[in-house]
Amino acid sequence: MSGRFWAIIGVIAVIFVGFLVFGGDKDNKNNTGPNGDTTTTSNHIKGKTDSNVKLMEYGDFQCPTCGLYYPVVKEVYAKYQDKIAFQFRNLPLTQLHNHAFAAARAAEAASAQGKFWEMHDLLYEGQNSWSGSSSPTNTFKQYAKNLGLNETKFMEDFASSPVNKTINNDIDAFKATKSDMATPTFFLNGKKLELRDLVDETGQPQLEKFSAKIDEALKQRQ
Repeated sequence: MSGRFWAIIGVIAVIFVGFLVFGGDKDNKNNTGPNGDTTTTSNHIKGKTDSNVKLMEYGDFQCPTCGLYYPVVKEVYAKYQDKIAFQFRNLPLTQLHNHAFAAARAAEAASAQGKFWEMHDLLYEGQNSWSGSSSPTNTFKQYAKNLGLNETKFMEDFASSPVNKTINNDIDAFKATKSDMATPTFFLNGKKLELRDLVDETGQPQLEKFSAKIDEALKQRQ
């Protein structure tokens, strides 16, 4: 075959490889988190992060029931932070809570500056004040200021596509569990915990109820 034929083949091969490389890179950029890292879901984990026992919560920052569970979950964390891993993922129920997605964006924007859990706490502790606002963005900006965040970057991340994508990926991950869309939903080592097993006869969540489940999981993993 002529040298011209092989030259044409070589050009085609170069173009094809370039398409794969740059096309793949473009797809990856569409899948990056607010810190520039490739992500599929959020990755908010604290406590004993290498533990073989993990309590995961899917929560909605505007959900009153999540607000009811919040102080008890803090007690659970205080008791077991050196024994198990705690993880939070976003599940804003936007049909019920009109500011839930915006609150999740505030938490993820704070996460981009290493302050997810601090914003998580402020959102739940201030839930009664901002959830009834016509536009809670100014409250979220004040929270960012209180946490010492770069406010310009916070607002850029708050409105960014990567932050929206992270939240939507959390929602998709929850849907994959085939569970009812309800918050809070807790999974202990991948097994869904029924809320009725975590409350007393009046419907109030109890540290002792969580402890019974966690102690059993720790015993099984010894």
